[in-house]
Amino acid sequence: MYKRILVAVDGSEVSNWALQESIRLAQDQVAILRVVHAIDAGRAYATPELSNPVSVEQAWIEAGREILATAQALGREAGLTVEGKLIESEALGNGIADAIAEEARTWPADLLVVGTHGRGFLGHMLLGSVAERIVRICTVPVLLVRAGTGSGPSSRESPASTTP
Repeated sequence: MYKRILVAVDGSEVSNWALQESIRLAQDQVAILRVVHAIDAGRAYATPELSNPVSVEQAWIEAGREILATAQALGREAGLTVEGKLIESEALGNGIADAIAEEARTWPADLLVVGTHGRGFLGHMLLGSVAERIVRICTVPVLLVRAGTGSGPSSRESPASTTP
């Protein structure tokens, strides 16, 4: 049984699918749901094109807080105990995946739910994947949710706008 479920959200359609699946699982398992959003704060300072990295970082933090508030509200509407956490990673590269996996370990989660685009081999080679890195390094079980699969909302609806 899963008593502590952690879900990573970024406001995208695929992360909204993961959120919906984690809500269903938490309801079924009578589990606590922790929603996390990670930002790579170091990227704002490492991008020379950005004239004001401090304001960019602050905008990312504010957007992350809004994403978390929306996700937490959906979980509470479903009758769950929901926690939220904004994670700020300073590490470039795989910092987001590492930060999410570390949060799953230290919270400690019984299950980590992450959305994935399900790109093929070439997509992984060219773009990489936060979800793929999480699966490789995470010490707790990971559930990958692909957009448009499972019993979630239809692919024409935004999962964040539906009631679980």
